[in-house]
Amino acid sequence: MANRPTELTPALHDYVLAHGFREDGILARLREETASHEWAIMQITPEQGAFMAILAELIGAKRYLEIGVFTGYSSLAVALAMGADSHVTALDSNETYTDTAKRYWSEAGLAENIELRLGDARASLADLLAEGQAGSYDFAFIDADKSGYDGYYEACLELLRPGGLLTLDNMFHLGRVAARDKWSEDTPAIDALNAKIKSDERVSVSMVPIGDGLTLCRKRP
Repeated sequence: MANRPTELTPALHDYVLAHGFREDGILARLREETASHEWAIMQITPEQGAFMAILAELIGAKRYLEIGVFTGYSSLAVALAMGADSHVTALDSNETYTDTAKRYWSEAGLAENIELRLGDARASLADLLAEGQAGSYDFAFIDADKSGYDGYYEACLELLRPGGLLTLDNMFHLGRVAARDKWSEDTPAIDALNAKIKSDERVSVSMVPIGDGLTLCRKRP
């Protein structure tokens, strides 16, 4: 038994990678390809992808909303877990990055299940609400520009069904939230949202120390 988290040393992390989850071959190839990308740091870790996939299975998710696609690892991991009768709405502003995602979606046979909307995410979220999609999503994930997180959070709460799950990445902001002398331009936005979510009675919340900090919010009925 332990009353504090076990330190994730490099050796222990290697153990997690070797024993902690099963990574589909297509996901491993996407991760390996993205590793040489100049912004590879933006990709979620494989253990986080596996965690999100099992969350999708646990809640029986069939409609998933993602804000921030990059090369498509998280969207593909969740789409594979949800199965052939699912729908993903993926929002991003970078066509070059998402071309990689589309290639892997297609290879996985899921291209028709994933709707990519390119452009400003705020506008895309407003469009979804205007289209009458409020309360229609089971699961949502935010992994985009940190200054926009609060607005994305509010929009996702509208778009999720009661009992739906919202996950937010980078809530540690590379550890900066706990070291005020190392704050960057976006750290205050993440810190403020962490405080807001903790006191937000619209959701149940748990911050999980996986990757760069993943916060889970269940929209209360």
